[in-house]
Amino acid sequence: MSTVLAPTLSPVPWLARVLGGVLIVLGFVLLAAGGWLASVGGSWHYALSGLAWLVVGALMWGRLRGAVYGYAAYFVATLVWSLWEAGLDWWPLGARMGVPFVIGLVLLLLVPTMRRHLPVDDPRRVALRSPPATVLALGLGAFVVVALLSWSRDAQAVEGRMPPAPGAPATSAPMVPVAASSTIPGGSAAAPVPDGEWHAYGRTGHGQRYSPLRQITAANVGELQVAWEFHTGDRRGQPGDPKETTFEVTPLKVGERLFLCTPHQKAMALDATTGRELWRYDPRIRGGLALQHLTCRGLSYQAPPTDPVDTAPAASSRTSAAADAAAPAPSAPAPAFCAAKLFMPTADGRLIALDPATGKTCPRFGRDGVVDLWAGMPNLKPGAYYSTSPPVVTRRLVIVGGTVLDNASIKEQSGVIRAYDVETGQLVWNWDSANPEETAPLPAGRTYTANSPNSWSIASVDEALGLVYLPMGNQPPDQWGGKRSPAVERHSSAVVALDLATGRVRWVFQTVHHDLWDYDVPAQPTLVDLTVRGQRVPALVQPTKQGELFVLDRRDGKPVFPVTETPAPQGAAAGDHTAATQPVSAISFNPPELTERDMWGVTMFDQLWCRIAFHRLRYEGRFTPPSTQGSIINPGNFGVFNWGGIAVDPVRGIAFTTPAVLAFTSQLVPRHDDTSQLVQDEGPPRGALPALNENFGAPFAARMRPFTSPLGIPCQAPPWGTVAGVDLNAGQVIWRHRNGTVRDLSPVPLPLRLGVPSLGGPLLTAGGVAFLSGSMDDYVRAYDVDDGRPLWESRLPAGGQATPMTYLGADGRQYLLVVAGGHGSTGTRPGDTVRAYALGKR
Repeated sequence: MSTVLAPTLSPVPWLARVLGGVLIVLGFVLLAAGGWLASVGGSWHYALSGLAWLVVGALMWGRLRGAVYGYAAYFVATLVWSLWEAGLDWWPLGARMGVPFVIGLVLLLLVPTMRRHLPVDDPRRVALRSPPATVLALGLGAFVVVALLSWSRDAQAVEGRMPPAPGAPATSAPMVPVAASSTIPGGSAAAPVPDGEWHAYGRTGHGQRYSPLRQITAANVGELQVAWEFHTGDRRGQPGDPKETTFEVTPLKVGERLFLCTPHQKAMALDATTGRELWRYDPRIRGGLALQHLTCRGLSYQAPPTDPVDTAPAASSRTSAAADAAAPAPSAPAPAFCAAKLFMPTADGRLIALDPATGKTCPRFGRDGVVDLWAGMPNLKPGAYYSTSPPVVTRRLVIVGGTVLDNASIKEQSGVIRAYDVETGQLVWNWDSANPEETAPLPAGRTYTANSPNSWSIASVDEALGLVYLPMGNQPPDQWGGKRSPAVERHSSAVVALDLATGRVRWVFQTVHHDLWDYDVPAQPTLVDLTVRGQRVPALVQPTKQGELFVLDRRDGKPVFPVTETPAPQGAAAGDHTAATQPVSAISFNPPELTERDMWGVTMFDQLWCRIAFHRLRYEGRFTPPSTQGSIINPGNFGVFNWGGIAVDPVRGIAFTTPAVLAFTSQLVPRHDDTSQLVQDEGPPRGALPALNENFGAPFAARMRPFTSPLGIPCQAPPWGTVAGVDLNAGQVIWRHRNGTVRDLSPVPLPLRLGVPSLGGPLLTAGGVAFLSGSMDDYVRAYDVDDGRPLWESRLPAGGQATPMTYLGADGRQYLLVVAGGHGSTGTRPGDTVRAYALGKR
């Protein structure tokens, strides 16, 4: 009997076996990790994907037609699921579909190769003809169409256009519609700043970061070119430098000079038109400091007196001045007092007064130009108390706050605010937030309250109202508040208005109740007169880390736009409590509550890791309390807004803002003693540098990190940084766009416009242009204020994490000044550059 033998099948082409093996391995990984995700209440998609890859991988070893059909079915199902989760938002969509698309494309390209490697009479060769390949190609093509549609629009953008500017001419200081307070020293408002100058951190004491110059416009900003560049010679990386050694200064422009300071507090003057150095002062900061930050955000300027009463030193120094006049004149006499002054706080706890003309200290201020800020301080530890921000200067006073170490221990210094006579350096009043009623100068032998809330950022002042406005921080430890006093509770994470004459509290507005999230008020309050519902209101706009723009009447602290007390998650750590509600402003950049589908990654694999982490951590929305389990804090303590603040056009009543969105994790680690270092993941600190977040003396240490995947990429989908325009008169966000690229953040320098955070404030001009240099991709950019369109950009030699400014040079040109020195904690490139841009000479 004869038999008919079936044709012998040839071995599967080796490329198919390799791809099948890869799919089997990855399938096991997806099945295991996806099963874990499903077991904690997450999506089943990844486990089912793993199962599908195992099946397709196995089919690749023999049944190639079935493998192609099977993968096509999986790909289409994944595309449908991805659209259901992410919609037409490209970056979330691309993270879900990227790996499946690449594998599908490889499989599609392999089909002709596999057919060529099979004998003519092999039935699999026939089976691999057009139908399977066509089905897979159609699935891949559908994704390409969806991708093109998603690229045509930004699903996260808010489109709009600012209301037209009023016909009235621009002015940098609108009149406040209230009578001048009789309580202020001197009895009148500060002198106006010339249009072409910049006399304070925010240009004026109102902190608007607005210039009335209009030479640079949306039409010609593209013609800006480098006019000059100066290098200070001061870079981070010196012995004893903390990680957060940063070049954050906003220079001043007075007359024809620029005044600035470097991270190591070297002050200098430059010619504003040429950038030539005129003088330099080195305060010789002592070594061995327990520093957390090392920076100098700016100097403060006191203009020469303009009225007869002020042409002599203050009364408290006249006796001394008269005695000096009667004494024999030395061979090289020092001036009796400096008519104008620059004030600079230092990292070792001094406040120094300099003569703007010479850079020498002013001998009548304090002791040879220096006031010791450690006077009256408890818990002496050099470097643990200092001021990174420029003080407030009025006609009679220089008012200085300071920073204490965050979460090092419960035995830190005081957050006291002190006002000194601007001529003599004599203490006039002090306000300690834990002992707010005693504002008379502290008697000898006593100390201020240890561990009281401080004001580390920039304050604002309204001399016509006689008020100084303080953005307040928190009492350490930030994440556990079981032993805070009633006074501490009232003034923590709040805006506090103090009377200039006495230091007494006039009003308090708290932005967070019982703060457990390091949501201290980080930004300078911006003072601006607004027209709200037909009424002119002297307002204060306060940006916060949690994303609110609180608009308050700066006379009494009452909200101009509604503030709603919203229920907050409960369940604090042992010995602590949480506030029942938290305030939310009508103008808010509070990010939407995170869900699992918001988790992101470059690939589906790190996205899967983030989804598992999301379910393992505690998260109940904004204000989820820190926990021993670990909690997601969104936004994190980097803040939606930080010390850079916002820029406000006082003529139009509009704001240019830079909201960021980055979640952090916060885990409480129980302490069993007051010495063990529990959260120093990079090892003990070097030298005198402090062990941060250990909270020695508290029940818990705190481990705080950005919420990122193992690749170091944020677990939440981009954009992480935006620019936004706000109509403050109407209380509305008009437009919002992602800002910046990952060129300097990713291993491969691709200029992908995901939208990156900024650290450093914006600048607004009357020419209708805003500038920002703080984005994490080392560019300075110009934007159209009306709709947020980017108009111009220039590559910087280092990170530009400072607030730019603008001024008029002696040659009649408007200059844009940018500082590029990098930021230690953000990892941007270090440098020492001061760069001026201008339009070409005509």
